[in-house]
Amino acid sequence: MTQKRISSFISKTAAISLVALVCATAANAQGNMPKQNGGKTMTGKAAKLDDITDTIPLLRGVAVSVDAVGLAQKAFSDYGQYEASLRINLKDKYFPVVELGYGSADANDPTTNLSYKTSAPYGRIGVDFNIAKNKHDDYRIYAGLRYAMTYYKFDVTGHGVKDPVWGDDVKYEAHDVKANYHWLEGVFGVDAKIAGPLRLGWSVRYRRRVASGNGDIGNTWYVPGYGKQGSSRIGGSFNIIFEL
Repeated sequence: MTQKRISSFISKTAAISLVALVCATAANAQGNMPKQNGGKTMTGKAAKLDDITDTIPLLRGVAVSVDAVGLAQKAFSDYGQYEASLRINLKDKYFPVVELGYGSADANDPTTNLSYKTSAPYGRIGVDFNIAKNKHDDYRIYAGLRYAMTYYKFDVTGHGVKDPVWGDDVKYEAHDVKANYHWLEGVFGVDAKIAGPLRLGWSVRYRRRVASGNGDIGNTWYVPGYGKQGSSRIGGSFNIIFEL
């Protein structure tokens, strides 16, 4: 009886040892297998890059910038804007953006003999997506979307308007006419690191009006942040950026 118990104990011990050996071998093989990512095998540099990407923190930095195009318009023409933006870097992929500015115009149209004057703040909010292949390079390529709006007042004055009945020169004017404008912008742009926190970049924008209120006297000549009505829907910016 004692001999049978000893034999049974030895058999059970051997079986347990065999199972443990199989499990250990399988675990070791699993540890040496290439990484899987969405059903695709990741080996070598690809696996290492995947590891790096997964360890990148959500918040990568914050950048502030100013637009030089609006400053040039303001300096060399009768309309323009001052504009600054705040951009948040999330994993070098997604960039929520807030753009704030102040646009103004003081212009005379020799064709219509009308003078137009306005000044008001405007704002845009949206997001850019880094579409570059290497998201962590010093160079970035963006595609994005903005929603923009402004509420403003304007003055318009006409000189030498002929009265259709009496033929006299009549002065036409309207002051503090309330207006608003809402539009969307599609954005494509690039920027690059120059030195330290300094980056330079540019963008091309396609603008499309979604809603507006021009008051009671027709379309306004200039919309703060949008530009001249009736002109091209294509605009652009050149940005001086400081990224922290």
